[in-house]
Amino acid sequence: MNDADLTAFRVALMEWYQTHKRDLPWRNTCDPYAVWISEMMLQQTRVAQAQPYFERFMTRFPTVRVLADADIDEVLKLWEGLGYYARARNLHRAARRILDEHGGRIPDERDVIAQLPGIGPYSAAAILSIAYGKDEAVVDGNVIRVLVRLFLMTEPSDTPAFRRRAGEMAAFLLWPGRAADFNQAMMELGATICTPRSPRCAVCPVRHLCGTVARMRNPETLPCRRPRRARPHHAMTAGIILHNDRVLIVQRPMDGLLGGLWEFPGGRLQDGELPEEGFVREIRSTFGLEVGGLRYLAAIRHAFTHFEITLHGFLCEWISGERAYPSAVWVTETELAGFAFSSAHNRLMTAWRENATSAQLRLL
Repeated sequence: MNDADLTAFRVALMEWYQTHKRDLPWRNTCDPYAVWISEMMLQQTRVAQAQPYFERFMTRFPTVRVLADADIDEVLKLWEGLGYYARARNLHRAARRILDEHGGRIPDERDVIAQLPGIGPYSAAAILSIAYGKDEAVVDGNVIRVLVRLFLMTEPSDTPAFRRRAGEMAAFLLWPGRAADFNQAMMELGATICTPRSPRCAVCPVRHLCGTVARMRNPETLPCRRPRRARPHHAMTAGIILHNDRVLIVQRPMDGLLGGLWEFPGGRLQDGELPEEGFVREIRSTFGLEVGGLRYLAAIRHAFTHFEITLHGFLCEWISGERAYPSAVWVTETELAGFAFSSAHNRLMTAWRENATSAQLRLL
């Protein structure tokens, strides 16, 4: 791409963006805090799903101080359903760091902001460019797709070498002094025109400069990726244990997968073990309880990034024993609404309530 093409690309993209950009709440402000929250939510989450969460989050936690002073359980509850809960935990941790180390002001230097929990190269570039006007090129999934098709980059996109090259190409295209709008225009182009499936090449503002269009390649074949290994599958159990109008729930360790979320007690099945056998064994060995009146509620499939599970859900009654797990508590059905649960366990709760056709199946 020569200088004339580069200028033409920038102008065409920006003119298109000013006319066609979506009206999104985080685009109506340059407040670094709002930009930070929106960028964390938009990681691995579609705009349509993130928008109502952003609005609720900003209403409840309007400043760094309010977020830092909040209880992590409340933060997780507000995040419930958005997934990738490490983002919420990192926001909370980072807010406390920002308050303690930076007087409540989000840093405007790359090497400083990159030290905050959850802030990677993409997030740092987005915050610095959009909130502070720094000439930092953003490279997210949408931008990568635009770059790959624009420059007809055919090497696998999931390698360190490719990511370095993509960063160089994004920096080459960046319009100095207009990084905030330019970065958002690139992301908007990838999200609304240069989409993974059925891209709208006919209305693309930069199609006359696109290598994929010029060579009549199928854009849906790009970016290229190395073959993925099949995700392992785990069989899990969980049960709603009733006792004295209460149900037992347990909080996951704060660090690790789904850290800080609550769930119904259970565990992983051993090879060759029936679901009901594995559930009773886990409840006895891990929680020190004996249960009876076992009823099968549902088989719930759920996919994580690197593995899949089938959660076998049960309903049962406490017979004897004292809870031996430190983070396990008995709560009423009404109180359940105040705890943040993972998607799979929320579905188990729904299955329980949908099958609650008699007093024996309900708490209240």
